[in-house]
Amino acid sequence: MAANSSALTTHVAALGESRAHGQRGISNPILGMILFIVSEVMFFAGLFAAYFNVRLNATQWPPFVNEATFKPFQIHHEIVLPAILTTILVLSSVTMQLGVSAIRRGDRTGFLRNTGITLVLGLTFLVGQVYDYTQLGFGITDTAFGSTFYTLTGFHGAHVLGGAIMLSVVLYRGMAGQFSAKHHDAVEATSIYWHFVDVVWIALFSTLYLL
Repeated sequence: MAANSSALTTHVAALGESRAHGQRGISNPILGMILFIVSEVMFFAGLFAAYFNVRLNATQWPPFVNEATFKPFQIHHEIVLPAILTTILVLSSVTMQLGVSAIRRGDRTGFLRNTGITLVLGLTFLVGQVYDYTQLGFGITDTAFGSTFYTLTGFHGAHVLGGAIMLSVVLYRGMAGQFSAKHHDAVEATSIYWHFVDVVWIALFSTLYLL
């Protein structure tokens, strides 16, 4: 009788745990990241709004310098490097998602490999952006165009750096064996952030270099 009672108690406890797991919904790390992304969307929306407000109210865009066209402002003609950097960042989103898919399957090797590649691509983007800055020929104080250009791309670069730090932490924890098919919320949260950074850059590239 005691044995049956113990078995019944164990079964009920297991059933309760199973139902709790199935109904637990979104985890705290992922929910926190989603709320953070919402605040970041509003932040970048404000920056884009400021840019378009300045642009629409300017008689000439990019503005003249000493009543003449300022050659370094013609960034549309120097689009090759930014396009390459855009491709690199988009590719990093692909490898990030491959890493997420791998850890969902319990494939730690695939997860570590793709996360490492994502980190390298992100750092490559940052190095390329810094190099691009050295080739532009204008600074943040050179008219409203320079100010808005460096503000938008600079803040985005800071977010990429933050994402690279997050990826480094995830990679370190992954190498320590802290993630599995059942426990990888930090990986999911980091991937959401990284995809957001990617989408923002596509919007920036289209706005600053193509429009």
